[in-house]
Amino acid sequence: MGKSLITQLTALVKTPFLGLFDVTYKNKLGQEKHWMVASRKKEEVLRALYLEGEPDRVDAVVVVAYHEEEQKLVIIRQFRVPINDYIYELPAGLIDPMEEREVTLRRELKEETGLDLVHLIEGLSVEKTYLSPGLTDESVAFMYCTCRGELSRSYLEEDEEIEALLISQEEAKKLLEEKVKMDIKLIIILRSFVHLGKQMFQETF
Repeated sequence: MGKSLITQLTALVKTPFLGLFDVTYKNKLGQEKHWMVASRKKEEVLRALYLEGEPDRVDAVVVVAYHEEEQKLVIIRQFRVPINDYIYELPAGLIDPMEEREVTLRRELKEETGLDLVHLIEGLSVEKTYLSPGLTDESVAFMYCTCRGELSRSYLEEDEEIEALLISQEEAKKLLEEKVKMDIKLIIILRSFVHLGKQMFQETF
């Protein structure tokens, strides 16, 4: 048996931020199959990735930030249209073309929370990980950092409905117990923070 192989890509829906594609591939038995893929990449970029073997590029950054002065974790509560509700998350944002990850991190942290990046913790950060590979090729850089400053909504874009929060270990524990809507990445981070606190942001612990 061989591995599955993509042979064709057909765009079904294209928008400025998201596309839906019908991907034709041969499975391990050599049978031709179809799969629907949602992607943030342009059609030509995805085609080069699938059919020409071009290297993949990270789509976004997810920010795991520790406030140095308050000694608290930075999280957000954001309205998300697909679920028609608010959900607790980590700050995050799309990487612009040709942009370095740290530039995106600094911009999105400031925009969504008003806080300033102090130090990127490279030893803890993950360069690339996938969010929901059964549905989309979207990948993110999972970036740990420290920050300082005061929370502010002054830098939000007009379509962003975000409340930034600083939470202690005890507050993180209570939030997990409340069973509110929460992103899976945040659940994992909160559980770690409850047990480790500041130690979670040390490159060796």
